[in-house]
Amino acid sequence: MRILITNDDGIEAPGIIKLAENAKKFGEVTVIAPATQSSAMSHHISLGLELDYRKFDFPVEGVEAYALAGTPADCIRAAFLGIVSKDKLPDVVFSGINNGSNCGYDIQYSATVGAAMEALLYEVPVICFSQACWEATLDHKNEFDPETDFMKVDKTVYTDVCDANIESITRELLAKKLPRGQAWNVNFPNCVPDLYKGILYDRFPSQRAFWDDIYTVITRPDGSRYVGMESYKIKPAEEGSDIRAIQDGYISIGIIKNKVMTNGEDY
Repeated sequence: MRILITNDDGIEAPGIIKLAENAKKFGEVTVIAPATQSSAMSHHISLGLELDYRKFDFPVEGVEAYALAGTPADCIRAAFLGIVSKDKLPDVVFSGINNGSNCGYDIQYSATVGAAMEALLYEVPVICFSQACWEATLDHKNEFDPETDFMKVDKTVYTDVCDANIESITRELLAKKLPRGQAWNVNFPNCVPDLYKGILYDRFPSQRAFWDDIYTVITRPDGSRYVGMESYKIKPAEEGSDIRAIQDGYISIGIIKNKVMTNGEDY
């Protein structure tokens, strides 16, 4: 099995290294990833630009890797439309492991998901992997700070659950066939093993984001203006949703769909 990996945090991100280490257990792995951080790019592609492309000294033995000065969707598009020979095109695409969850409304903005949507156009199976961060930390380390009247938020990323389960989940999802135009979306909770509760399947995208964002127009002393944003963490999301699953300490597994493709035969 030939596996192509990309991400949106950049080719040097810890998550893509971990994903490549896991993918090696299932086949021949090639990484083509953005040279720099490319989060929240959605399905953005670069048109009419010269995108620098170089071989990258990737820290996983046996993995061939390349850094592209483009978006995650660019990486997939370039791979399938010319830079990978037709006899070596991937059988499956992995995107991630994203630094932060891709649930609810954030799916719309995610470049991890954007890469997956591009890969679906070439009718290959796709799995997105994301690791929840401090936006979804379970309250085992959060403490009230009487001096500031706010909670001290634990910003540690706990990858124990991901580390213990990613291989078995990968094996399971590779064995399952989805209809044309659909991809798996896996989100790992940010919690210590004692708070992990298991895996929830068929999670639907929450009808909100992890944050309620408020934009305001602010005037500088010189009279110029800018738009600033403040974010407020939401309360628990809807039962059955992807956000609610990781808020409660579960791995969330759901399906995301490419909106321009119609369902047809399995791959």
